[in-house]
Amino acid sequence: MKKDIILCGVGGQGILSIATVIGEAATKEGLTLKQAEVHGMSQRGGDVQSNLRLSDGEIFSDLIPLGTADLVISMEPMEALRYLPWLSRDGVVITSSKPFVNIPDYPAEEALESALAALPHLVRADIETLAKQAGNPKGANMVLLGMAASHIGIVSTDDLREALARIFARKGDAVVEANRHCFDLGLAAAR
Repeated sequence: MKKDIILCGVGGQGILSIATVIGEAATKEGLTLKQAEVHGMSQRGGDVQSNLRLSDGEIFSDLIPLGTADLVISMEPMEALRYLPWLSRDGVVITSSKPFVNIPDYPAEEALESALAALPHLVRADIETLAKQAGNPKGANMVLLGMAASHIGIVSTDDLREALARIFARKGDAVVEANRHCFDLGLAAAR
């Protein structure tokens, strides 16, 4: 079994934290993991992307070939569309529904909505609003991870929750629980 995941968003949104939690869960389960990250102007709100490859066998490259990704998990809807060429025919896009307009020529909302609506396998929610409702505005990335949990498949939802706790443990129990709450809201939003 294998799973190829593209994680993407804008600098500062927490994409690499999502990759860390998934990687921790995979490592704990004895899976092979390869990751490649691209940080394009991330300090200034630019594109951040990570190829994350998980398998119970060997992985020969850390880059996902075009047309083969199982999931595109995106903190920002336009960034999700940017990586569609990597998505397999049966792949799933999991994204925030709320744009992060950080460039002057950001696509019109109607065009963005139309492109997203045309996707055959789409899961989306307003992750920022859900995180605020949870009392953890910085937890939007964990809401997104919760939305993706059942689609990741190679590691269980429980494995991800436990990995999240291990990753955030050094920040204290309150931070762990706040992020778990966001994760659980994402799980519920994806149903």
